[in-house]
Amino acid sequence: MLTELSIRNFTIIDEISIQFQEGLTVLTGETGAGKSIIIDAIQLLIGGRGSVEFVRHKSKKADLEGLFIIDDQQHPVFSLAEQYGITLSEGELVLERTITNRGRSICRVNGKLVTLAILREIGSHLVDIHTQHETQSLMDSSYHIELLDHYNFEQIQKAKEEYLLLYHKLVKLKKRYRELSENEQKMAHRLDLLEFQYNEIEQAELQPDEDILLEKEREQLANFERIHQAISEAYNALYGENKGLDWFHIAQQSLQGASDYDAFIKEKAEALTNTYYNIEEMTYDLRQYLDELSFNPEQLNVIEARLNEIDRLKKKYGPSVIEILDYMGKVAEEIEQITHKDSHLQQLAYQITELEKDAYLEAKQLHELRVQAAESLTDDIHQAFKELFLEHAKFQVTFESHDKFTIDKRTSLHENGFDQVHFYISTNPGEPLKELNKIASGGELSRIMLALKGIFAKQEQTTSVIFDEVDTGVSGRVAQAMADKIHHISNDSQVLCITHLPQVAAMADTHLFIQKMEKQGRTVTAVTELNKIEKVDELSRMLTGSQLTETAIQHATELLELAEKRKK
Repeated sequence: MLTELSIRNFTIIDEISIQFQEGLTVLTGETGAGKSIIIDAIQLLIGGRGSVEFVRHKSKKADLEGLFIIDDQQHPVFSLAEQYGITLSEGELVLERTITNRGRSICRVNGKLVTLAILREIGSHLVDIHTQHETQSLMDSSYHIELLDHYNFEQIQKAKEEYLLLYHKLVKLKKRYRELSENEQKMAHRLDLLEFQYNEIEQAELQPDEDILLEKEREQLANFERIHQAISEAYNALYGENKGLDWFHIAQQSLQGASDYDAFIKEKAEALTNTYYNIEEMTYDLRQYLDELSFNPEQLNVIEARLNEIDRLKKKYGPSVIEILDYMGKVAEEIEQITHKDSHLQQLAYQITELEKDAYLEAKQLHELRVQAAESLTDDIHQAFKELFLEHAKFQVTFESHDKFTIDKRTSLHENGFDQVHFYISTNPGEPLKELNKIASGGELSRIMLALKGIFAKQEQTTSVIFDEVDTGVSGRVAQAMADKIHHISNDSQVLCITHLPQVAAMADTHLFIQKMEKQGRTVTAVTELNKIEKVDELSRMLTGSQLTETAIQHATELLELAEKRKK
């Protein structure tokens, strides 16, 4: 959930910090006070499109910061944080966004700089914002199949994973078939290129790890003088009269002579004897290596020329000799396929047909699971419609599926199987079902959206749901029904709601009052959390306007009492 929001120099907001609670929080206030500006700030904080117009006049930048607490360890944000190297401590996630007066946008997640795309990806799993005319994913028909899959997630997801394994393999085979089926001239050019590449690599006679070995040898030759000097000095320090090995021998002989009389001397004599023989052997090795050292400037030139040739091939075929040789193997395989194209096409066609049959069977199982989920979803939505006084509304999940498969006419499989899913609605008796995004009435659209949101809020796993005046155009018993539904959604997700309906405001667990005032000659927005008495006054104003009356206060008090009973 969103627990704290800080806004600085954002449109008419100078600086405010708001603490949010669980459950339903409503924001009320006069039109133009800045309620929607707060929602705009949250929208930008989760990756919305920014603009210099959001920066307060005469300010260099606007700063937004939000603290989210995520208790569910299975929440998608945890895997995203791991993917992008973001540290999550005790489920705390801090989003930061700065917009400068020159249009630059700076984004951070838990202090780590991220791109706007990453911020938007993370933000999409944290907050879901709905307005009267923009209901985001619910109104996007391409998203309906994902919503349906989430409704019966456990069964459908397992079937979908099994299908995708076959589908992705099928896509690769079809791509290869198309490549081999290209026109003769293009394939001939491709074959010429491949044969040239193969011959070029073959003529180089590369050996595995040859580049690594040559670089080591080059480094040795380039530093020959330093190597020779180091070995000579070490050898001369150890071997010869009154040198290191000579003194070691004297010490070893001294201890050895008295080793029969003292256990400590005996132990140290044996240790020194072993050390003496090790150093003596090392001295012989140094002498032998020194004798074998030779400097050949011509060899250094040969190595440089060979490495230059290898580097030239690396720029074309791979960053190492091993990868160049691997590429050579792939080229040989493709040459063989093109040379014997007809037989390979025939083999690929058979593999595609068989794999498509298997993928179709998995897609069919996926389709059947979706049909079952659609029936259950339809029942749930019809029940939600009744609760919102849409008794005559009808909901239907429509499938556009290619449910037949033949060898001559293959089904059009895609990442979701062969299904195209659309949600259709009819709100009045005798009226035909229409796509969800073609419902005209604002009041009906608000109720339909709430019904759907109430069912899908939990499946979508967003921590916070925001409604920006979605209750516009309704009143009376419908307003109370919408208030009940909004509060019901807050049982599974934190809900922030801008409203002008007293019925919705009365159901709030937390009531924030937004007002506009003048400070040092400039307009600023202030946020106040209302206590019980202040709630009554605000509800009275919402019922009657600016003038408070005893009757309005009485009605507001009764409305709050009724709301408490309905919440229980």
